[in-house]
Amino acid sequence: SNMAASTVNWGKLGWIKKCLPFRTWLPGFTQVRGSRYNPYYLEPEVNKELYKKTEAELTDEEKSLQELKQVRPIKAAPSNLTSSVLLDPLVSKFINMMMKEGNKNLSRSIMTQTLETIKRKQVEKYHSTPVGEQGSIECNPYMIFHQALENCKPVIGLTSIQRGGKSYQVPTPLTENRRRFLAMKWLITECRESKHRRTRMYEKLSQELLAAFNSEGNVVKKKRELHKMAEANRAFAHYRWW
Repeated sequence: SNMAASTVNWGKLGWIKKCLPFRTWLPGFTQVRGSRYNPYYLEPEVNKELYKKTEAELTDEEKSLQELKQVRPIKAAPSNLTSSVLLDPLVSKFINMMMKEGNKNLSRSIMTQTLETIKRKQVEKYHSTPVGEQGSIECNPYMIFHQALENCKPVIGLTSIQRGGKSYQVPTPLTENRRRFLAMKWLITECRESKHRRTRMYEKLSQELLAAFNSEGNVVKKKRELHKMAEANRAFAHYRWW
């Protein structure tokens, strides 16, 4: 009975606060600040091209802003913004899609090891080929990743549309975001489901990326199968508008 008497009806706290003529502290009400920086702080500069310019190439406005940054404090840049030349938005998105249970450090280390493995394999291949053919071998892992992802992107997909009580698989063009999502999803799913139990994730991912770079592998095969199904169902294409 004592515990029942000491309980507080939290639903009425808002009404109590409105009725009180003076400011008082009540549990559950906290003040939220809009920003931790006052307007005196300057915004961080994350444009990579600006750092490559010489002093003679800078405009008057850029020179005055640089002089201002020497005497005024600068805000800390967010974690998703950086001026590093190693920042790749596509790689960052792939890391986020590969992440499980919020363990981003593990996902980032897998991606780093994958790029390192690709680099090692391509350098070995570069030194084992004749001198005249070495120029055709790509050793940049970032270029290989981008090209492999481009080779995995489907152009057209299938959408289930009901007409007259029946469902039809109607071929529809895909947006750029959807194409990129499907390519990343297929790569990650293929590496997780088909790899051997003793095979590391970065080893399987490097194999799939190199295969996709050469327009080979299961992911490229899945993309071509989707295109074949869309080609077979092209008779239902008019259901998109009808």
